Amino acid sequence: MKVVVLGAGVIGVTSAWYLAKAGHEVTVIDRQPAAALETSFANAGEISPGYASPWAAPGIPIKALKWMFMEHAPLIVQPRPDWAKLSWMARMLMNCTASAYAVNKSRMVRLAEYSRDCLMDLRNETGISYDERTQGTLQLFRTEKQVAAAEKDIAVLKADGVPFEVLDADACVAAEPGLATARHKIAGGLRLPGDETGDCFKFTQGLARKAEELGVTFRLGVTIDRLEADIGRITAVRTSEGRVTADAFVVALGSYSTMLVDPFGIRLPVYPVKGYSITAPIIDDSRAPVSTVMDETHKIAITRLGDRIRVGGMAEIAGFDFSLNPKRQATLTHSVEDLFGGAGDQSQASFWCGLRPMTPDGTPIIGRSPLSNLFLNTGHGTLGWTMAAGSGRVLADIVSGRRAGIESEDLGYARYLREGRKGLGSGAGVAVPA
Repeated sequence: MKVVVLGAGVIGVTSAWYLAKAGHEVTVIDRQPAAALETSFANAGEISPGYASPWAAPGIPIKALKWMFMEHAPLIVQPRPDWAKLSWMARMLMNCTASAYAVNKSRMVRLAEYSRDCLMDLRNETGISYDERTQGTLQLFRTEKQVAAAEKDIAVLKADGVPFEVLDADACVAAEPGLATARHKIAGGLRLPGDETGDCFKFTQGLARKAEELGVTFRLGVTIDRLEADIGRITAVRTSEGRVTADAFVVALGSYSTMLVDPFGIRLPVYPVKGYSITAPIIDDSRAPVSTVMDETHKIAITRLGDRIRVGGMAEIAGFDFSLNPKRQATLTHSVEDLFGGAGDQSQASFWCGLRPMTPDGTPIIGRSPLSNLFLNTGHGTLGWTMAAGSGRVLADIVSGRRAGIESEDLGYARYLREGRKGLGSGAGVAVPA
């Protein structure tokens, strides 16, 4: 078929790659002049299947209230009134139960584990280099209370057969020698040896070039205006360069997916949650991280990317706001300097933010829409890089009419239609500013 993929982030490009490998004629359209210039540009760099967890968890409502009064808060909610924000937050709170958390985490880990396997195959096939490392993730606990709270995650890891190691403070330092000077601040850790790291931007740009070699056409710097439909099918996408027709269309526009499909009654419960990162050059290798360390207290990931340290995290619920608040940079700097003091040159750090497309239950939306030839691949939140390869392959299988490599029915938009029939609403579309 002729397939148009809307969006050239890591989700759109992996979708295009697997669609092309399946034999389709693929065109990718994006408003940016190159691939991976928005949310995929400077994310935390971790590929953490074992750490794949929904934000909606038991105890989060109480924690969120406490976080609001912290100097270096992991969660910031801007007070501006926004019905879409309130609706999304209400749906997220409804998922903060033990039973919902277990179900949501299990399906997220299923997709993330599959995605890591797909990424390994893809890396072997293409030879793409992106500052990758395969040395695991260390979730670092500063308090005994955090150590105890990890038991619910460990139970899910056991159930899904995900390898893990429970570490004391000395073992944490053995895994990450750069933590030696912060030994007294560590209560323990949970290490996931199967996790990886890498630069999402470098990967996406490299895969886009490989996709072009397969015959994929990239129409970049082209604005997507709207979709046109007739009798339950999409007939064309209207762009700044005219109409583009195809047999099938894939929406992979992250947080912007909502406004494109909203006119057709498709209410995607996806909200933009802003995350921040800093990237600093390494000046003392002995103090730098080996792989990724998750600072559980501040919900911040500290990742080694070649000769750089990427520090990413926080959640600011503020709609489509790209302002760079220096207080957020101070929080990122505090976390990395508190654990890996002197490893990076913070005077040379670059500061960035991106909008994560979050669903209330943490699981992305992958698969068919109510329109017969419109497909969705969005809502990956903080885990777009972790889930990208698997999501692209699942999407390509569904478009091609093949059985996906993993169970995918509970990843689709239909789960929200079922919620609507139970009286929970079918989701809240997000208004995008002009």
